[in-house]
Amino acid sequence: MSYMNTLKSNIKYSSSKLVGELTRKNLKIATAESCTGGLLSKYITDVPGSSLVFECGICSYSNHIKEKILGVKAETLKKYTAVSAQVAKEMAHGVRILAKSDIAISTTGYAGPKSSNPNEKVGLVFICIESENLSKIIKLDLHRNINNEREYIRNMTVNKAIIHLMNILANNI
Repeated sequence: MSYMNTLKSNIKYSSSKLVGELTRKNLKIATAESCTGGLLSKYITDVPGSSLVFECGICSYSNHIKEKILGVKAETLKKYTAVSAQVAKEMAHGVRILAKSDIAISTTGYAGPKSSNPNEKVGLVFICIESENLSKIIKLDLHRNINNEREYIRNMTVNKAIIHLMNILANNI
């Protein structure tokens, strides 16, 4: 089995565990995705029974949608760029409020093949996990210079987001 198939299999397994844990704790989740383009939402909603816990997923690929739908401030985008901890935080907060969910996860990054910012490289990703009492930023460097790097970065971002959320849930969010 290729590394990509193994990664996808791991994500499917983790997504199933995540939906089970959210169901057990009676928690609702929403996602705001940029670099993952809805992939996190897809993996969660692939799990039977996910409708009990999944409120919505916003694919906010453009800055316009980040601002208009998620409430990301234009000043934040201008000062820090769309690929930043600050924008990831505002995306998660915006979707959590919009969906009235208990938990939100956002993803933003450079999946490639190029970065739109010459000062930052492909593979730079920020994830934010937010609840009413928590805002956790995860910064990743996923550049590997491999075939299918874009697919790898997007899937690895989803994998890391789910793993980090499962760890938070294990510590009683």
